[in-house]
Amino acid sequence: MSYTVTVAFARDREYEFKFQGDASLPPRKEAQHWLDKEWSDLDCMPSNPLGKVLTLDKILSVARYAGEKRFAEGGQWAQDFALAALSALERDTVRVDVAEHLVG
Repeated sequence: MSYTVTVAFARDREYEFKFQGDASLPPRKEAQHWLDKEWSDLDCMPSNPLGKVLTLDKILSVARYAGEKRFAEGGQWAQDFALAALSALERDTVRVDVAEHLVG
C-alpha cells in the first residue's frame, strides 16, 4: 500500500511526502500522542472558541505553527508529521491546506 501527504501553504508551494507499506505507520494512539506533544510544544491555540480541539484541528494547527520551512526542508520532523497525520486519520491520502484551513 502507498501513502501520500501533501501540505500546501499556497497554490505554488506544496510539499508532498510519500511512503510505501504499513511498516512505517505508527499506531494510531502513538500518532495522536505525537500530535498532542507538538501541539503543546508549538503553543498552538484552539480555533474553536469553546476550546474543543479535534484531530483535524490539531493537524492543521501543528502544520501552521510549525511553519513552511520545516516542510520545505523535508527532514525527519516533516516525515514524522506526515506519518502521524496518516495514522491519526486512518487514511492513505491526506491533504493539509494551511492557506485554506482545510484537511482532506
